[in-house]
Amino acid sequence: MYARKASELVKEFASSEPGQLSTFNNDLFAQVLEECEGHLLHLQPLMRKIQEHENELKDKRRSEEEMEISEDERRKSEAEKVILQTALKSDQFGALVHHLSLVRNKRCLMAYIYNRAEVIRSLGWMVDSVLPAEIEEKLSSSEKEYFKNHVATLQSYMAELDLHLTVDMVPPKDPYIKVRVLDDIGEVALSDQVANLARHAIMFLRRTDAEQYITQGQMEELTG
Repeated sequence: MYARKASELVKEFASSEPGQLSTFNNDLFAQVLEECEGHLLHLQPLMRKIQEHENELKDKRRSEEEMEISEDERRKSEAEKVILQTALKSDQFGALVHHLSLVRNKRCLMAYIYNRAEVIRSLGWMVDSVLPAEIEEKLSSSEKEYFKNHVATLQSYMAELDLHLTVDMVPPKDPYIKVRVLDDIGEVALSDQVANLARHAIMFLRRTDAEQYITQGQMEELTG
């Protein structure tokens, strides 16, 4: 059945949790593109045949109008026109099937790419400039480039405004939070101190300093 693979791509994305991504399905995506090429290869000769049939029908009608023909010749001409019209309709229906399948495949591919891009764009507001490895490995090379360009644009805009737009929209009750370091991050310069973020260390950090490490899975916030 035509366009079934394309619909599988959309269903695959729809089955993911909101805001989550599954691994980009390169294999299925390539199969849909291959199917599109097949439709195009079938569609082009069908369109040529349709044009040929239409021209032949016009020529026969013109000949009947311009020349006086016998009754036997008229019946023969009518029979030939019926054959041409049957062939024309067959080719038209075939072309329509391939055209609609191409359109459906295109819409499914665009839906798959667009909705994944929406999730990737939202990540730019949450993970600063570096994607966690478990998310990055799910992206295609084009999606990685898209995220890189989006983050660069966002950071350029924030620098121009001198305003950090990715922090919490609601002011926290306390600017400091208690965190546990999950990876050996090493010595880093934070907004108010230079800290050695060693694995398993528990410390109080400014929320704005800790957020990027929390979103990257290198820290966890301790509550209670």
